Amino acid sequence: MADCAKKWEKIRAEYHRYIRLEKRLSSNSVDAYMRDFEEFMHYILRMYEVAPEHVEPVMIERYISWLYEQGRSGASQARRLSGIKSLYNFMLLSDRIDQLPTELIKAPKPGRLLPDTLTLQEIDALISTFDITTAKGCRDSAIVEVLYSCGLRVSELTSLRLEDLFFGEGFIRVVGKGDKQRIVPVSSAARDKIQLYMEFRSPKQPSEPTLFLNNRGMPLTRVMVFNIIKGAANVAGIDKQISPHTLRHSYATHLLEGGANIRQVQELLGHESIVTTEIYTHLDSKHLSRVVEDSFTNIDIL
Repeated sequence: MADCAKKWEKIRAEYHRYIRLEKRLSSNSVDAYMRDFEEFMHYILRMYEVAPEHVEPVMIERYISWLYEQGRSGASQARRLSGIKSLYNFMLLSDRIDQLPTELIKAPKPGRLLPDTLTLQEIDALISTFDITTAKGCRDSAIVEVLYSCGLRVSELTSLRLEDLFFGEGFIRVVGKGDKQRIVPVSSAARDKIQLYMEFRSPKQPSEPTLFLNNRGMPLTRVMVFNIIKGAANVAGIDKQISPHTLRHSYATHLLEGGANIRQVQELLGHESIVTTEIYTHLDSKHLSRVVEDSFTNIDIL
């Protein structure tokens, strides 16, 4: 990691000099490009631990998806992709790479693009791909069940601890963005899958507090969870762009389609703004208007 970080810092200094002196961008533009550079650099180092010249197209695509998950607008995503393209054009011109990893990546369209939603049948098909007679199969089955039935972000799933499970009370404690905690009901299916997984859970690190571990007894990374979901989708024959976020999105959509109060869904997802929850669904405008009106109707007026 240290060597990769040094390579990124070296490119950072050279790229900064390039856009300031050769491209002659304004001070404000240089500052904006460098802020975007640093965010991209930190993401790649955290998720992949590779040097700038070893970044692959799929890593950039997942970075753009991550920006979406953070609530960034299409314009903001497009601007960051433009900065990444500028960076790799510089690296190509300076003979640091032979091929652009950004060549086939399209800029996000204006507005906020929604991910695909899975049907209940597709979710069942996803879960049925796992062999629950094995430790890995039990773990992966529990992961999918928890992601969907609790509507968790992937970072919330990977940081879930044993002490966050309150099965007797029927909920789990989730630590979301900004270390904000919320209580989320846990389905009987998710509880059963977790309890089955606990019989296989790695004994290599008995003191490890994190719930979901790899075969070395260490916490899973977000990339590992992404690969689990992607692999299961391929086995299930689901021809959609799917990620852990797809399950969270499906959870929210299915709740609202079933007539759930949008305020309740907002709390379950940990959204600060109800606007985010509204955008989060594929519901048609008439149905969305109805559930929003119902939620306000149910608010007591003091």
